[in-house]
Amino acid sequence: MKPDTEKTNLILIGMPGCGKSTCGVLAAKALCKRFVDTDLLIQDKEGLSLQEILNAKGAAYFSEAESHVLQELSAQNSIISTGGSAVYYEDAMKHLKERGTVIYLRISLEEMLSRIRNITTRGILLKPGETVQEMYNARVPLYEKYADRVIDCDDLTAEQAVAAICEAWSLDSNSLSAE
Repeated sequence: MKPDTEKTNLILIGMPGCGKSTCGVLAAKALCKRFVDTDLLIQDKEGLSLQEILNAKGAAYFSEAESHVLQELSAQNSIISTGGSAVYYEDAMKHLKERGTVIYLRISLEEMLSRIRNITTRGILLKPGETVQEMYNARVPLYEKYADRVIDCDDLTAEQAVAAICEAWSLDSNSLSAE
């Protein structure tokens, strides 16, 4: 049986700096899929960078824009890189899970901090007064909740993470074909 075309996406979730965009592009090439970066969709729709949206319009507006973009996404046969805050929107995550396999690219707080040098200008959604540690602690349980698969990326190169993403796709597409 051919895999359901509605479920032919791989959705990458995880902390800022975990490799969603970098590995997503490479995995899309390796798997002959399209690549969709929801952060870029938000920027295109708003005509501003993520940080400019946060600075000019605030966190609540940013959240609404991000949730809206995620819920309207109708990609097929794609690798979808979500923003790190995508897991805050239950309806959006339900929408994404109906359309593919969700892969959590897990990194430790220490690894995230070593990979990201521009936390205050990168366009990371922090609630008013929230520290990076608090953001990390709040998001981890949500990533775990929505993940169909988890890839530990602390000690992986981009190429190794891409290989793990491709392996996850291979496992899922084989199980869909057997149904």
